[in-house]
Amino acid sequence: MNPVRSPLLHGPITGQLLRLAWPVLVVLALQTFVGVTETWFVSFLGTDALAGVALVFPVFMLMAMMSNGGIGGGVSSAVARSIGAGRRADADALVTHAVVLGAAFGALFTLGAWLGGPALYRLMGGGGGALGNAMLYSNLVFLAAIPYWIASLLAAALRGAGNVRVPALVTAAGSIATLGLSPLFIFGLGMGVAGAGLSMILFSLGSVGALALFMRSSASPVRLARVRLEGRLFADILKVGLVSAIGTVVANTSVVVATALVGAYGTDAIAGFGIASRLDYVLVPLLFALGTASVTMVGTNVGAGQHARAVRIAWTGALISALAVGVIGLVAALFPQAWIGLFSREAAVAAAGASYLTRLGPFYWLYGVSMALYFASQGAGRMAWPFAGGVVRLLFLIAAGSLYGASSLETVYWIVVAGFILFGGIIAFGMASGLAWGRAFAARRAPQPVQARL
Repeated sequence: MNPVRSPLLHGPITGQLLRLAWPVLVVLALQTFVGVTETWFVSFLGTDALAGVALVFPVFMLMAMMSNGGIGGGVSSAVARSIGAGRRADADALVTHAVVLGAAFGALFTLGAWLGGPALYRLMGGGGGALGNAMLYSNLVFLAAIPYWIASLLAAALRGAGNVRVPALVTAAGSIATLGLSPLFIFGLGMGVAGAGLSMILFSLGSVGALALFMRSSASPVRLARVRLEGRLFADILKVGLVSAIGTVVANTSVVVATALVGAYGTDAIAGFGIASRLDYVLVPLLFALGTASVTMVGTNVGAGQHARAVRIAWTGALISALAVGVIGLVAALFPQAWIGLFSREAAVAAAGASYLTRLGPFYWLYGVSMALYFASQGAGRMAWPFAGGVVRLLFLIAAGSLYGASSLETVYWIVVAGFILFGGIIAFGMASGLAWGRAFAARRAPQPVQARL
């Protein structure tokens, strides 16, 4: 394991973070482009088809965030910490445990979508042709939930071992193939919305097959092999992954609450808010790419007992993220119409969107800090403070929205900004004070020095 560990345990931090991050960033940007293009294809099928796919999208995004950033973060963290500690057998065994968890969570999403989909999509406003298209697309997409989950967790295991190249290549190849197959199925074979769902099935099956084949070979830094299942290894993944997955649900609930508060001011307000807040999601690929790099480096150094270096990595990642998204936020605050105008020219919609960006944009740098420290905490296996920050933000939005949400749309936006500051401030304070993981580490018995174990 020495070739994997050495670059992560020694040398410049910034260069190594960027080296691990850029392939993930490129692939995520490609996936975003493919998703937008597929929506464009579906738009030619009419409003009912477009609305049906839109109803399914939030549920699919929840699955994507839970499998990649939630449970996937737990897998990356556990593998990285095992490699850092020199426990190769555990690192390999964690891959098989990740497959079992992927099958279990994938089955839950499949059953949930099949059994609860109709009621959920009706609750979200679906009816008539839109509901029919939503169910057709949903049933096909979540038919492949198990291979999708397993592929996500296998990719997370490789990233935890420091190999970002293979997951990036597999995802890029799958995305390009989807871009070619979707119009063929949708229009060429006349399958409509079902064609978009079929292309997703093929993407999931192809990804899991390619990753499994590679991870059975000697070229993989961690191997997929038959091992005896152990409760301690499931616990090592879930102590980070389960908390992160629940945190994802909390974060999405916060977005729902904020949207509901804005929705009280009418269609123009919610349209403007939706357009403006979409910029938040555009930043996700950048933050996720830097974050996964931080998970790998922090986890490896924590496993090796190099806690001081792990903390430096966390703050370095936070600084890079803050600079990157802070510049974007400042530009958005100064020139909000440059973004809003891409989607709407209606004065009321543009005014509502600009009002949001001018208030939140100057605090985007804190978004970068909080998300970077969130991922670093995954790598360290210490998620209490990030989870607490998310819960406090949600409770604040509910309480402040109930008391002051009816005052004005601008007041609602300030409530959203304050919740944003609370979330980032709590995570940053926990790290800066040493309460988040510094003191806990100090209380534990430090592992042997790396040189001694080698």
